[in-house]
Amino acid sequence: MPRLALLQSRTFATKCAAFDHHEQLIREAAAAGANIVVTQELFLTPYFCAVEDPAAFDLADPLPGPVTERLGALAGELGIVLIASLFEQRGAGLYHNTAAIHDADGVLLGLYRKAHIPQDPGFEEKFYFAPGDSGWPVWDTRFGKIGVLICWDQWYPEAARLMALGGAELLVYPTAIGWLDAEKATLGDAQHCAWETVQRGHAVANGCFLAAVNRCGSSGDTEFWGRSFVANPYGQIIAKAATEHEQILYQDLDFTALEEFRRIWPFFRDRRIDAYGELTQRWRS
Repeated sequence: MPRLALLQSRTFATKCAAFDHHEQLIREAAAAGANIVVTQELFLTPYFCAVEDPAAFDLADPLPGPVTERLGALAGELGIVLIASLFEQRGAGLYHNTAAIHDADGVLLGLYRKAHIPQDPGFEEKFYFAPGDSGWPVWDTRFGKIGVLICWDQWYPEAARLMALGGAELLVYPTAIGWLDAEKATLGDAQHCAWETVQRGHAVANGCFLAAVNRCGSSGDTEFWGRSFVANPYGQIIAKAATEHEQILYQDLDFTALEEFRRIWPFFRDRRIDAYGELTQRWRS
């Protein structure tokens, strides 16, 4: 039964400091028996998307490159699946919000590029990131079949469903989400409820485990709400982190139970695949 570890952490002054600190967290998680370790979104940098600043593009890294080499060496040494969310420079003027997936032998299985890019006050991501074109891959790792999505992707049932149809037993969402100071008092509880509930629904509708790993701490007008969590196929939260402080959240995952759930709740069997063509339209007129 694989053990999952979610690294809920904070912002650091430099990329070097962030990487060194997260290496300590990764080693601590592996020593505690974790087989699958996941970082928060853009773990090497502050959440720079709060404002539009061309200088922030200098924070990006080529992938594959030195960053994935270090991550791969760490995964291979510790024998863990390592999922890390990074700022990718793909080419001249072309950038993505990207997750690198390393298997337990250290091999880079591939990259997932964030497909849904938000544009909201405090989340100016369309200025920085091109929409991902990596499709909906499912990574067949030593410790299970994993679908990786990133933050804003977590609101879209289509993305979760496509990865589940590809065989995913676990959906993971590296995340950087929180309250804006001006909204917390009136909308904070409702916003958090919506975020958590929609993802629990993905777990139920697809008969899989789901894990979201968020930041903690503050950046500008945004207070990241932490509360990383793991949900089982019934949508029950079986592990949940604190709001305000760094934490490694652990959960053992019984993938053998998924087939029994899917037999009792045969959502894949009863899908009307003959009747959903209009989902590919922008709007039904």
